[in-house]
Amino acid sequence: MRPETAVVEINRKHKVHTEFYSNPAASKTIILVNGSLATTASFAQTIKYLQPQFNVVAFDLPYAGQSKPYNSDFTPISKEDEAAILLHLIDLYGANYLMSFSWGGVASMLALAQRPATLEKAAICSFSPILNVPMLDYLHKGLRFLNAVDRDNVALLVNSTIGKHLPSLFKRFNHKHISTLDEHEYRQMYAHIKQVLSMEANCGKECLQAIDIPLLFVNGDRDEYTSVEDACLFAQHIDHAQFAVIDDAGHFLDMEHKAAWLQSQRVLLDFFNAPSKRLQLPVKGDLRDFQAMAV
Repeated sequence: MRPETAVVEINRKHKVHTEFYSNPAASKTIILVNGSLATTASFAQTIKYLQPQFNVVAFDLPYAGQSKPYNSDFTPISKEDEAAILLHLIDLYGANYLMSFSWGGVASMLALAQRPATLEKAAICSFSPILNVPMLDYLHKGLRFLNAVDRDNVALLVNSTIGKHLPSLFKRFNHKHISTLDEHEYRQMYAHIKQVLSMEANCGKECLQAIDIPLLFVNGDRDEYTSVEDACLFAQHIDHAQFAVIDDAGHFLDMEHKAAWLQSQRVLLDFFNAPSKRLQLPVKGDLRDFQAMAV
């Protein structure tokens, strides 16, 4: 099904290309937040099992994908900027659910801490509150290649680390996509990594404790970069967190093989379709109060 597309202007500064996959029978809308160096195309497998049940919103950040032609200022934006964009889109589309992947969890958690009124639940996939040794090694190598605009080595790094469990066809797509990105996209990723590395290597407790909706953390049991064990550390600060493990899957979960796709479908639909309610928590803070966020 082809989506309805729109270009949304945000704060007279950024223009964001959105895709809306309508389901006339659905009463709920889910917004998808993709990871670094990714575009809405990365959610193709996920949309296949979400759209039959929900309206689905996907978008490209101003510097990426189909949003690029509508923007001229490609000065790197911060994770707080990304959270503000996400909050605007949640409000515009009246999103009830959110699902993020990998680096998309940074902006998502910051946005969730602002308690957008329509949101009822969120699934945070392939995300961790700490930067472990494999992730730190990946990020430091990434900085070196990104700074040099070493296209082939950036692509090879992704495919040999977080993408190591992808099918060979997807690895080829990955390599072509990453190695042909514009230089400003490399600068954006470089700035993002530098920002994360300059912060404390954990999620801000205040941010986590401000979130007042049920959360599901989904991780692959073969993912050493955002591992199951590391993700479970969220339980120290979020009483209402749930956790799910996708068997025989790495960082890219439902993209890696059919069994992982089927298990991801079951886990996510069971979570979103279960009854829930917003928690009663203290008054929220401001985005600027939540500075410590890892990937």
